[in-house]
Amino acid sequence: MKYDPFDHAEQMGVEVIFRKIRTANAIWYPDHRLIVVREGMKAVYTKSALAHEMGHVTFGHRDDRPKHEVQADRFACNMLIDPDEIVELMKWTPDSVRLAVELGVTTRLLRVYLNVHRLAG
Repeated sequence: MKYDPFDHAEQMGVEVIFRKIRTANAIWYPDHRLIVVREGMKAVYTKSALAHEMGHVTFGHRDDRPKHEVQADRFACNMLIDPDEIVELMKWTPDSVRLAVELGVTTRLLRVYLNVHRLAG
């Protein structure tokens, strides 16, 4: 079953709202158990940003220090990308943009996944 960051947020008791924000695609407010997502983004960016923020929730992060950002990115890519699916798709195309589209993630999260799993060539 595919990971749904909206379901995960609901299960964790985290409210997700959409607002106009300029500084990020999404922001985690731990004291309010709230994630604010930039409104108007394409679905792939919304899903990827929310999965990243759910990484912060899962790890109990209370700030955005670089170490936490790396952990949240790794969480998001591991939750959103099926290892068997990416291996099969990589047989079909080496193009990272096409891979990201097929997997339904941002190219940024795809690059994180490829680097973490040493699949980058």
